[in-house]
Amino acid sequence: MTIVIVGAGLGGLRTAQELRKQGYDGGLVLVGDEPHLPYDRPPLSKEVIRGEREDTTFENEEYFAENRIELRLGVAVVRVDTENTMLELADGSTLPYDQLVIATGLRPRRVPSLPDLDGVHVLRSRDDAESLRRDASAAARAVVVGAGFVGCEVAAGLRHLGVDVTLVEPQATPLASVLGSDVGELVSRLHRDEGVTVRTGVGVDTLRGTERVTHVVLSDGTELAADLVVIGIGSTPVVEVLEASGVTVDNGVVADAYGRTDVRGVWAVGDVAAWDHPQHGRRRVEHWSNVGDQVRVMVPALLGKEPAAPRPAVPYFWSDQYDVKIQALGSPSADDSVEIVEDDGRKFLAYYVRDGILTAVVGAGMAGAVMKMRAKIGQPT
Repeated sequence: MTIVIVGAGLGGLRTAQELRKQGYDGGLVLVGDEPHLPYDRPPLSKEVIRGEREDTTFENEEYFAENRIELRLGVAVVRVDTENTMLELADGSTLPYDQLVIATGLRPRRVPSLPDLDGVHVLRSRDDAESLRRDASAAARAVVVGAGFVGCEVAAGLRHLGVDVTLVEPQATPLASVLGSDVGELVSRLHRDEGVTVRTGVGVDTLRGTERVTHVVLSDGTELAADLVVIGIGSTPVVEVLEASGVTVDNGVVADAYGRTDVRGVWAVGDVAAWDHPQHGRRRVEHWSNVGDQVRVMVPALLGKEPAAPRPAVPYFWSDQYDVKIQALGSPSADDSVEIVEDDGRKFLAYYVRDGILTAVVGAGMAGAVMKMRAKIGQPT
């Protein structure tokens, strides 16, 4: 049997590793459209753009040779032919499979109406991070568009480099859609204390410049001088390869609670995968730790073993901003009732409650206080 994994990021690598750990001894191929060995993405928006770290590669080439994981890197999959169980690659070759795992991840959103100017960046890949780092080393004024996790982390990294930063967010606060406005305001305070100008409730109309960006024009008419712009307005699942494959796609690759799609022999894992969740229904979870939970469930099922229990019901994610680690357990929602339990300047702790049930705990600089609440998530308050 040959198992082919499309996507050489965290999801693809962890799947390959778990297959070998579970005793699978057959053919194993990892296909990725980037030329790099599988690497860790979270440091890109932090240590890499700050110039503190260059290589975030998980394993070297010897590791893949020793574990008989064939690498097909720098070549994109252009079509999945499920009828003939075969992939068509961008170099004109084909690749047959017996079992196929889709781990293609996400692609950063762009704003099509904005002009294509030098100095304008998105951040998802290693090449994106290296390009941003080069520009940031000579930048004086930056505008970061979008105050989600990536936008906030990039703003913090640029401030570390001494760049004047304006953070622009159409919602009421940074991270409002994820953590709600109460906690979002605490995150906003953290950035303002570090010298970031936070502009909320306003979007971007256009960019000005001849070849390189010089100004950002906001929707209220304000013009901000900028020699560096980072667009961080979220990402979309990479699912184009599944067109005409018969695999159902709906804001990601639709799969059951074990990663099975509705086409026999095709599985999905990672950020691209919309799994059925035991408590929350079908959803994609874009968190680093989620991948490990998924592969431990999916791989035994893929190998025809007794299925493992569905993944843990308590998601965990984090974000490093300045010297503060923001951590979250559970599934916070902007619609939850939020109680700020502690607020000590740069440190805070918040409980999220919905219909009398504790849905999440979010803390900044309070790892112990967050983690001790794990068993109480999903319980009545």
